[in-house]
Amino acid sequence: MSNHTVLARRLQDYLRWRNVNARHPDILAAQRQERARVRSERQQRWGRPRACTAAA
Repeated sequence: MSNHTVLARRLQDYLRWRNVNARHPDILAAQRQERARVRSERQQRWGRPRACTAAA
């Protein structure tokens, strides 16, 4: 098991990496809008996709 110091160090390292490699907010917003558009085309709001009912 890792102790608190090791876990805190790993978390800090990850957050530092994430801040350095952050994407532009406009790009993130555009990706969200595109995903929402695709979901609306499929008439799906939340959760997992519906199972196919082709078992007839």
